[in-house]
Amino acid sequence: MAHIVVLGAGLGGTIMAYELRDGLAGEHQVSVVNNGSHYSFVPSNPWVAVGWRDRQAVEIDLAPVLARRKIGFHPQGARRVHPVERTVELNDGSSVSYDYLVIATGPELAFDEIEGLGPEHNTQSVCHIDHALKARTAFDALVAKPGPVVIGAVQGASCFGPAYEFTFILDKALRDARVRDRVPMTFVTSEPYIGHLGLDGVGDTKGLLESEMRQHHIKWICNAKVDKVEPGNMFVQELADDGSVRQAHELPHAYAMMLPAFRGVAAVRGIEGLTNPRGFVLVDKHQRNPAFPEIFAVGVCVAIPPIGKTPVPVGVPKTGFMIESMVTATARNIGRLVEGKQPDAQGTWNAVCLADFGDSGVAFVAQPQIPPRNVNWSSSGKWVHTAKVGFEKYFLHKIRAGKSEPFYERLALQALGIDKLKQIKVEASTDVPGA
Repeated sequence: MAHIVVLGAGLGGTIMAYELRDGLAGEHQVSVVNNGSHYSFVPSNPWVAVGWRDRQAVEIDLAPVLARRKIGFHPQGARRVHPVERTVELNDGSSVSYDYLVIATGPELAFDEIEGLGPEHNTQSVCHIDHALKARTAFDALVAKPGPVVIGAVQGASCFGPAYEFTFILDKALRDARVRDRVPMTFVTSEPYIGHLGLDGVGDTKGLLESEMRQHHIKWICNAKVDKVEPGNMFVQELADDGSVRQAHELPHAYAMMLPAFRGVAAVRGIEGLTNPRGFVLVDKHQRNPAFPEIFAVGVCVAIPPIGKTPVPVGVPKTGFMIESMVTATARNIGRLVEGKQPDAQGTWNAVCLADFGDSGVAFVAQPQIPPRNVNWSSSGKWVHTAKVGFEKYFLHKIRAGKSEPFYERLALQALGIDKLKQIKVEASTDVPGA
C-alpha cells in the first residue's frame, strides 16, 4: 500500500487529491495537509473586495468533502518537509509519513520585501480572502471620501491578471457608487508594457488592455519599481529599457492595491535540491523533483524561469488550465510509479484565462503558455464577464461535490468556442520498474 500526501488544498492541491483518489486503487491512501479546513476560491477575491461577494459565497469546508471521498485530512498545516525522512512535520508537532508527496502549497506573499507594502501596512491585497475583506472596508471608506487610487503589481510579481481585473472592477464599482469622477486612477506595473502579463503578451493583449485603460480614463506607469509606500503616498521609479531611472514618481493615494512578489513557503524554502533560491520547487518534465524523485509539485509553487530579461523583474504566471495540466500529468505519473512503471506524462502547460472587468472582460489562449506558441489569441467583450461568473459557480460546485473532472474544458473552452485541449502528453511506453 502506498501513501500519497498532498501538501496544500488550493486550486491545484484539492483537485490533485480528488484525481489521485479517482485514479488509485482503494488500498492506497491519499491524505491532504493544509493550513485550515476551508477552501477559498481566490479568483473571486476582486469581487469580494468591492462587496459583490461575501466569504460564505466563495469558501467551502473541505473536511466533510474529503471524509466522504475517503481522503485523510490534516488541517494543522505544515511546519517543514523532511525529504530524506519522507515526512511532513505539522504545526502541532506531529508528523505524516509519505511514499509520494505532491507539493501544492501556492506561494508565500513577499510583502516584507518593500517597505510599507501589504494589508498590515499601507496597501491592500486581493491574494487572500482575509485581505479581500479588509480591502472591502477600505473600499467603503473610499466611496465615503473619494480620492486618488493606485492599483498594480510590484517588481518580481508573477500574477498580473488580478491587478488588471481589480482595476476595472473597482472602476465599475466606483461608477455604480457615482463617485468615479472624483477618483483619479493610476495603474503601476513592473511589466515592460501594458498587457505583457509575464508572458510577453498573448495575442493583442497590449492593444486590448491599453484601449480599455484609455476608455476608462486610467493612466499607467510601466517598468515600475516601487521603492516604498507611506500612508497616502507611493514612491515609484520608472526605469528605461537600459535599467536607468527615466523618472521618479510620488503618487498620492486614498486607496492602493498592489500585488506582491511571490516566494516559496517556509515549509520547503531553503531545502537544497528541492527548491531554487526563491523557494520554488524544482521539477522535471514529469513534475518530479530531480533530487527527491518521490516528490512532485504542481501550481504556483513550481519554479519556472522568466520568459526573457526585462528592465524590472517579472515572473511567469501559472494559470488555472496550466495547473490542471500539471495535476493530470502528476496523477498519472504517480499511478504508474505505484504500479512499478516509469512516469510518462507531461503537462502541456497551455494557458486559458478569463479576466473579468465587472461588466466585460478580456480572454486569452496561449498554447503553450511559454513562447513560441501554436495558438496566440485574445478577445474581449461582455461575454467574458458572463463566462467568469459561470466558471466560478461551476468550479465551486465541483469542489463541494469532490469531483476532479476538468472544469475549463466543460465551461470556459465551450464559451470561448475553442476545441478541447489535450491536457497532457504521454510518451512512448517504457514499462520497466520505476519505483
